[in-house]
Amino acid sequence: MAEIGKIMIKVPGAIKKGDVIPVKAMVVHPMETGQRKDAKTGNLIPEHYINDVKVYYGSDLVTSMEWGIAVSTNPFITFYLKADKAAPLKIMFKDNKGGAFEQTVQVNPQ
Repeated sequence: MAEIGKIMIKVPGAIKKGDVIPVKAMVVHPMETGQRKDAKTGNLIPEHYINDVKVYYGSDLVTSMEWGIAVSTNPFITFYLKADKAAPLKIMFKDNKGGAFEQTVQVNPQ
């Protein structure tokens, strides 16, 4: 499996100031529910899932999400952002085992 916590963020290349742009992000994470058995041992695989997501544009919190076990492996999200300033866009994921993962891209509207 790929490295847990690797985040990929995609924003459009050519952005005009004031555009509402789609932001797409995916994080590599197993999102285990605690209800699935290991095929080799028959033991339950412990819960391991993202439970907190925060998105900052510059210093502003633009959205936050609370997740649970019902989110799929390697979660993919899409949201829309009004690109009204040149600023970093940071997405932060935290999981129930204390893992914290973040990635930042620069948004530069012209």
